[in-house]
Amino acid sequence: MHRRAEKGRKESEMKKFVIAAAASLAALVALPSIASAAPGFVTTNLNVRSGPGTQYPAVTVFPAGARVEVIGCTAGPGWCDVQGGGVRGWVSASYLDLAYDNSRVRAPSYVARIGIPTVTFSIGNYWDRHYRGQGFYRDRGRYEGRPVVVRPDRPGRPVIVQPDRPGRPGVGNPGRPDRVERREDRREFRQDAREDRREFRQERREDRREFRQERREDRQERREFRQF
Repeated sequence: MHRRAEKGRKESEMKKFVIAAAASLAALVALPSIASAAPGFVTTNLNVRSGPGTQYPAVTVFPAGARVEVIGCTAGPGWCDVQGGGVRGWVSASYLDLAYDNSRVRAPSYVARIGIPTVTFSIGNYWDRHYRGQGFYRDRGRYEGRPVVVRPDRPGRPVIVQPDRPGRPGVGNPGRPDRVERREDRREFRQDAREDRREFRQERREDRREFRQERREDRQERREFRQF
């Protein structure tokens, strides 16, 4: 009896040791992700999406200048996994600054230099941890296995996240996704065309302004030359 009791006590102590060792190992594994988080700042009103691409639903909008913690970025980098204001999600690296050497630098050029890890995205694990209460969570099948859209979000065009409505295609409602996506593509194409026209007109105005200024300076030089 004494030997059995002693054996049971040793087995109990061994189990406690194994559990403690496993907990310590889990803590060590978790440390790099916490330690590698770097402070960042969004440079414009920016969509926070539930995945690294514009095809994923928007969770909220970070205002220009908002501070975030950068957990990791995809290769490129194209998108960064960030956390701020109690929200976890993905933002385009093109509109993200990082704190480096007492200044702000563009994320695409300094992610590797600062040591922010390159991460991959698994919609199942990520959405399970962060979006179980969101309306689009039950519609996750629409987004699994879809290719990542590398086109960055356009600044100044925040997505307003609205509650689901029956029969209305959009976030959390299957509806008619193909038609919605085509309509969104046409809208973005028209927006790009308008921006291109505005930039072209602005460049022409600046060219004419510079030309007139050069003519005035030339006339002034000729008048001064005649005086001599």
